[in-house]
Amino acid sequence: MKCALITGGSRGIGKAICVQLAKDSDYHILINYNSNKSAALETLKEVEAEGNTGEIIQFNVTDANQVKTTLDTWQEKNKDAIIEIIVNNAGITKDGLFMWMPQNDWQDVINTSLNGFYNVTNHLIQKMLRNRFGRIINVASVSGVKGTAGQTNYSAAKGALVAATKALAQEVAKRKITVNAVAPGFIKSDMTSELNESELKNLIPVNRFGEPEEVAFAVSFLASKKASYITGEVININGGIYS
Repeated sequence: MKCALITGGSRGIGKAICVQLAKDSDYHILINYNSNKSAALETLKEVEAEGNTGEIIQFNVTDANQVKTTLDTWQEKNKDAIIEIIVNNAGITKDGLFMWMPQNDWQDVINTSLNGFYNVTNHLIQKMLRNRFGRIINVASVSGVKGTAGQTNYSAAKGALVAATKALAQEVAKRKITVNAVAPGFIKSDMTSELNESELKNLIPVNRFGEPEEVAFAVSFLASKKASYITGEVININGGIYS
């Protein structure tokens, strides 16, 4: 059984990626969630509606022990399963001006996006290397490539994720493992629901926010065999706001 693991897969961009991979591939979809079980089950329902299989898997990406224990337990129960695709999508924002930023807001954001990538990928990559195949796709952000005022913590986390993508890609390329990132701009989701869309869209050349599916299409392509010669790359999906 070949599997794709999507962290933070219950809502927003993560959910769209789960559903798109269910449409485009025959991977068994592992929908990771931290606290919102009902949303994860809803995503699973949509995955199954595409005629594919999946399951929900609960762990907090920031907790290295929990990640390891949960994935090892899952592997024990599914001895023939191989996780061939990892989509590191889990992320949080705690926006505010840097000079007033509490240490927790700095730490929590970095822990989720950056350490979450390490905890999940580092644990699973040994097996990918042995199997000589894998796709690692990191969900970064326009903030990580251009920097966004009020998001120094998020920009730092996502910028580091971009750099990690480029470095890791070089380490594992000979084993037919590709490592790429997507950097979404303003995408309609819970994370952007507080933003004033009618005001902000004037800054975006295509004059609208993006849909989660528009990120998911690119992720699905990068996860496919068609993208085997693309690695260490960052695809900006931002309606032209920055490239």
